[in-house]
Amino acid sequence: MTMNPVHKNNVINVVGAGLAGSECALQLANFGHKVNLIEMRPKISTAAHKTAGYAELVCSNSFGSLNEWSAPGQLKWEAEKLDSQILQAAKEAHVPAGQALGVDREKLSNIISEKIHNHKNIHVQNVAIEKLDQLEGLSVIATGPLTYEPLAQDILKHFGNDFCYFFDAIAPIVSTDSIDFEKVWRADRYDKGTPDYINCPFDKEQYFSFVDEIIKARKIEPKHFETTPFFEGCMPIETMAERGIHTLRFGPMKPVGLKNPKTGRDPFAVVQLRAENKMLTSYNLVGFQTRMAYPEQQRVFKMIPGLENAEFLKLGSIHRNLYINSPSQLNKDLSSKHNPNIYFAGQITGVEGYFESTCIGILVANFIHQKVQGNKVSFPSSTSAFGSLLQAITDADRAKNFQPTNINFGLMPPLSDQDHLENPTAKRDKDLKKKIQILKARQSHLSWIEQRM
Repeated sequence: MTMNPVHKNNVINVVGAGLAGSECALQLANFGHKVNLIEMRPKISTAAHKTAGYAELVCSNSFGSLNEWSAPGQLKWEAEKLDSQILQAAKEAHVPAGQALGVDREKLSNIISEKIHNHKNIHVQNVAIEKLDQLEGLSVIATGPLTYEPLAQDILKHFGNDFCYFFDAIAPIVSTDSIDFEKVWRADRYDKGTPDYINCPFDKEQYFSFVDEIIKARKIEPKHFETTPFFEGCMPIETMAERGIHTLRFGPMKPVGLKNPKTGRDPFAVVQLRAENKMLTSYNLVGFQTRMAYPEQQRVFKMIPGLENAEFLKLGSIHRNLYINSPSQLNKDLSSKHNPNIYFAGQITGVEGYFESTCIGILVANFIHQKVQGNKVSFPSSTSAFGSLLQAITDADRAKNFQPTNINFGLMPPLSDQDHLENPTAKRDKDLKKKIQILKARQSHLSWIEQRM
């Protein structure tokens, strides 16, 4: 049954203090709204979280590319114009990661937790919400892909059993002191940026042996939802290895642009390590999400040159994620078609990636603010990164085969005939095409910022 929008007591509920929930709460609070931020941790935790801190990163510590001519870079440019609190904290907590925005997970969480606890407009409640009808007035569900099972079941019922699942995996972390620096070297691919990654080189024989052991290793198989797929952007290393002997060399172990200064030759394959914290005391294995059993991880990953004596501070693991079939179940403002008082934000809406989730939190805060002010809700143009991401998760044509998506140029509309007339070489010059798309995105985003209030 459709309900009329009601804004009770001028307090907005935000359920979940992850990236999207924290960002949404802070944005609403900065707009002047009273926010009730509801977070079940530390009373109840999840299979992936390790702390009770807000905005805790669980799978990786990268927010993606900072390249201003990339789609992830443009998403950050637009978020900065909207005063993203997570982006500000990420820059403060950054760790060396070449052209990517890597962060110290603990510091990021501490910064956001402090902002939330010190904000006069935010009240924090540490309780677990089990049913949507526990919430009164405008509410945002930002519980993420690890939503508390009773609430997940109630949301499933709310949407008439139209819900989706996929499996996700986490990469291991090693102690810097245990890395053999006689065998590895620091460099960024093609020597772009600063030499922030530690590179572990393989020759041909080492690579083939390594892949063979990955395939043979004992895996932890999911007990439920056996037919549930893995998200392509976070595929376990062993699943990729099973697709073909050379798959890893063209994926996370690609050696291009990484000449080994110790030998003067290009390695056959490379495992890259990215800093985990600002003190550089630990590194994670980039792209090495895994569902291997713990003893097998230690055995197999110690075959990586330079990690023979590695101390694993955290081993990889697998967890189940969920998301809404947003194109069929959510309005364009990301409110439920069954109850416009209830909004959804973050990964649960079908975006994939830390920063993409954050940006959905920003959008929902803006939509709610416009609604409460009595203004007609305005939406960012699909020409922009924000608008194209919103379009990707609300376009009804995508409902039948809806899958989680990262920000990418494929979500943005193609260049128009007029664009090609003004830039005749754009069809052949991919870099020029992307620059035109970025410039158009910036222009449309700034226009939306002016219109939205």
